[in-house]
Amino acid sequence: MNKIVLSFAKSRAKFLILLLILEIAILTALNPDFCRINNLIEILQFGATLAFLAIGESLVILSIPGGIDISIGSIVSLACVVFGKTYQLSGSIFVSCIAAIIAGALMGMINGFMVGIINMSSLIATLGTQYIFSSIALYITNGVALSGFPESFEWLSLKTTFGIPNQILFAVIPATIIMCILVYKTRFGRNIYLTGDNAVAAKFAAVNTKRTIFFVFMIAGILSAIGAIINCSWLMTARADAGSGMEMSAITIAMLGGISAVEGGRGSLSGVIVGTIIITMLNSGLQMAGINTIWRLAITGLILIVSIILNDVMNRLVLKQAKA
Repeated sequence: MNKIVLSFAKSRAKFLILLLILEIAILTALNPDFCRINNLIEILQFGATLAFLAIGESLVILSIPGGIDISIGSIVSLACVVFGKTYQLSGSIFVSCIAAIIAGALMGMINGFMVGIINMSSLIATLGTQYIFSSIALYITNGVALSGFPESFEWLSLKTTFGIPNQILFAVIPATIIMCILVYKTRFGRNIYLTGDNAVAAKFAAVNTKRTIFFVFMIAGILSAIGAIINCSWLMTARADAGSGMEMSAITIAMLGGISAVEGGRGSLSGVIVGTIIITMLNSGLQMAGINTIWRLAITGLILIVSIILNDVMNRLVLKQAKA
C-alpha cells in the first residue's frame, strides 16, 4: 500500500489521471449525458482560454517562491477590449490579434517591472494592476460589449478539424509544445527553475534573476492575450469583464497540476494541462447536473485548498523516501 501511495506521490501525472477517471465516473452518475463523446469534446472547447492562463500563472509561481499573478483575468478583459476596438478601427482580425498580443505583453511587462526590477511583492503588484486593467477596460467600453466581428472569425473557436476543436488543435497544443520546449530545453527555462528554487544561488550561477522574472510576467501577459483572442472568437464579442474570475481558476489549475504555491522551482507543466481538463470538466459537469453557481465556486475554492495541502503532503513523502 505504501508503495502505491509513494508511486502516486512521485508521479503527479498518475495521480491526476486517476482523479480525472474518478471525476468522469462521478459526473456521469450525476448526469448520464455527460460522458457522451460530443459533449466531452464541447467541454474541451471551454478550457482553451484557461489553459493559456494556467500555463502563464504556473511560470510565475515557478519563478518566485510564494509568487502569484492575480492580474491575468484583467489582462484578458483589457486585451479583449483592445482587440474589439482595434477591429472597429482597422476592420482587420489579423491587426486586432497583433494589437491584443502587444497589449498583453505590455501589461505583463508592467507587472514584471514592478516585481522583477523593483522587487515589489507579486501579490501587491498584481492586485494593483488587476484593478487598473479592469477599470481601463470598463472605461473604454462603458460596460458595453464590442461586437460586429466577421463570421469567418468563428473558425478559431466554434469550428472543428478532424473532429477536434480548432482552438485546441491550432492554439493550445502548439502553444503547449512551444512552452514545454522553452521551459525544459532552453537556458531561460533552467533559469526559471533556478530563480524560483534559490534566487541567491541563481545569482552566484550568473543568472539574471530580475530579467528572468521580468520576462516570465511578459510571457504570462502574452499567453493571457492569446486566451483573450480565443474568448472573443468563442463569444463573437469583446467584453470588458471577459476575464473576471479566471485568475482564480488558473491558480487552482496550477496548484492541482503540482506547481508548489510555497516553494518556487517545484512542479511540471504536464500536470497543469491535465489539471485544466479536470477543472473544465468539473465546472461543466456540475452545471449540467444543475448545481448552483454558488456551490460550484465553493467547490473550486475547496479544490484550491486541498491542492495546496496535497502538494505539501506529496513533497514530504518524496523527501522522506529519499532520506530513508
